[in-house]
Amino acid sequence: MLDPKAFKAYDVRGIYPTELDEEGAYAVGRAYVEQFEPATIAVGRDVRVSSPTIAAAVREGAADGGADVLDLGMVGTEMVYFAVGSLELDGGIMVTASHNPKDYTGMKIVRRGALPVGGESGLYDVRDRAVAGAWRNATRGEIREEDIWERFVDRVLSFIDLDALRPLRIVIDAANGMAGAMLPPVLDRLPLLEIVRCYFEPDGTFPNHEPNPLLPENREFIIGKTLSEGADFGVAYDGDADRCFFVDDTGDFVPGDFTTALFAESILAKKPGGKVIYDVRASWAVPEAIERAGGEALVNRVGHAFIKQRMREVDAVFGGEVSAHYYFRDFSQADSGMVPFLLMCELVSKRGALGGMLAQFRDRYFITGEINTPVADVPAKLRELEERFGPDGKVSHLDGLSIESADWHFNVRPSNTEPLLRLNLEARSAELMERKRDEVLGVIRS
Repeated sequence: MLDPKAFKAYDVRGIYPTELDEEGAYAVGRAYVEQFEPATIAVGRDVRVSSPTIAAAVREGAADGGADVLDLGMVGTEMVYFAVGSLELDGGIMVTASHNPKDYTGMKIVRRGALPVGGESGLYDVRDRAVAGAWRNATRGEIREEDIWERFVDRVLSFIDLDALRPLRIVIDAANGMAGAMLPPVLDRLPLLEIVRCYFEPDGTFPNHEPNPLLPENREFIIGKTLSEGADFGVAYDGDADRCFFVDDTGDFVPGDFTTALFAESILAKKPGGKVIYDVRASWAVPEAIERAGGEALVNRVGHAFIKQRMREVDAVFGGEVSAHYYFRDFSQADSGMVPFLLMCELVSKRGALGGMLAQFRDRYFITGEINTPVADVPAKLRELEERFGPDGKVSHLDGLSIESADWHFNVRPSNTEPLLRLNLEARSAELMERKRDEVLGVIRS
């Protein structure tokens, strides 16, 4: 089974087995090789119950298509990116459904240099080949196992000054996902850290909660645990561990744009004058922090395929998205969930309480977070918003609709998969934020 709808803008994702099964996974693996003609690729898989057989089918399809395949086994998504970049492979496929519920399966696909394959960079061509299933003759490639764990741990630890770490108490919610497998060999090298380990047992049924920290109901545990343990901060991971979310020492959830601003300051202190990418949804905290730190702030479309491409084009040192994807030039311009955790340990060790560091942003920037609203006619609603608010501000169509005035701004983007509009709005005061939020939502929901 291979439902064409499983091919999204940035990856492949569908319900197992009604939308994507082993036969479909074989077709994707083979179509990928026929489309891009790689000599050698890496294949990894996450903890989901369906992932072993789905990954085996991907490997078989890729090998039958003529590629040699390095089987990485059960790894985090960023470990596939690392393998492709560090071993100079021609591409890779990670079998994962990321933060989706347990009945989903999927794939994240990259080319040489860990450059993602998305809808605008060949993924829909792979879809068409996979659905057609008209395979050409090829000499079968070899499948062999490859252990990259030690090299990966060395690489992520190289991002921080280990001597700068001080004793910290940290709560980590691995959500029964890949973080529970990936973190222990990293933590073994950090004896000063006292880690309260929660749900570290990899379990593809996700018995405690869905591995999606963006949902408020999935944050309740890490917030409560951080407070009850008196921790310096808390960390919550998604299913494939390429995103981590932070809770400060006061129990407040840290928005991804504020985290991006903190990391930008830290990285620019080590790489002065560098370029930093941020997405159109972000708080003013991000570009203003970058510029104060002597960096060059560059706004970009949302989505890892677009961020990674832009990072290569301008040689950016770092990129961050509101959704908690953080990208690093020295990690094949790819996103990582391990590096941000380590950077936060270094930051708190050097600068003190996380809540104190964040006060500079919370006192000046008032953000709504993302608000999603179903609409019947997305293009018509975007035109209506521009007609209503555009005359009073600077208008951009870089990604959806952005309108910026002196003391408030917003971005509204259509969903890639549903008739939704996603609103992110910010103002210089709480009162103005609430008033403008209600005005914009009034137009969207009228």
